[in-house]
Amino acid sequence: MRRRTVLATAGVAALAWSEWLNWRWSRTLVGNSEGAVEAVVVLGFQNPQATANVINRWRVRAGLRSISADRATDNAHDTRVIFSGGTTGSGASEAQLMADYAKSVLEFDGTVLLEDRSTTTWENITNVIPLLEDVDHIKIVSQPAHALKARAYLRRQRPDLAARLVRADDYRPGEWIVVKPLLAVYGLWKLRVLRPDERKISP
Repeated sequence: MRRRTVLATAGVAALAWSEWLNWRWSRTLVGNSEGAVEAVVVLGFQNPQATANVINRWRVRAGLRSISADRATDNAHDTRVIFSGGTTGSGASEAQLMADYAKSVLEFDGTVLLEDRSTTTWENITNVIPLLEDVDHIKIVSQPAHALKARAYLRRQRPDLAARLVRADDYRPGEWIVVKPLLAVYGLWKLRVLRPDERKISP
C-alpha cells in the first residue's frame, strides 16, 4: 500500500511539473502586439506517410484555434495561416499535408500559405520570414517547447519581427496528459540551445 502511495504521489508530481513547464514555455518570448493583420505559423513534424500524422493533425487544430476569435466576424481583420515544413520522404511536404487536413477535414476556408522547403526549425523561421514582413502580430504553433525554440530563432534572426510575437493557443491543461512528462523531458533537452535571456517568461 505504501509503495502504491509513493508511486501515485510521484506520478502526480511528474504531471504537475510537466504541466507547469509547458505552461511556462507557452508564455515565454511573447508580447501583446496588436493590429489588423495576423499570421499563425504552424510548424510541421516528420510525416513520411501520405496523410497528416497524429502530431501534425493536432498542430493544425491548435493553429486554427489560435486564430483570434473576432476575426471570423470582423472583415477589418485579416488572418493568414502559414503551414511550414518540407518533404521528409518521397511524398508531399509536411506543409501540404497539414494544409490538406485543414481544408478537407476541418473545412477551413481562410487564407493559407505554404512554406514547403524547410527541414529544420531554423529553416522554418528563415523561410517564413518573407511571409511575415507586413503582419502586425505573429503566433507560432507547435508543442510548447518547440514553439518557444522557434520564437527564440525568430528573435535571433529578426528582432523587429520577434517584437510582434503573441501567444498561440497551443497549450491547454490536460492535453497530451499521458505523455506530457516525456514531452517535458524531451523539451528540456531540445531547449538546451537557448540562452538565459531566451528562457525568461514574458510579463
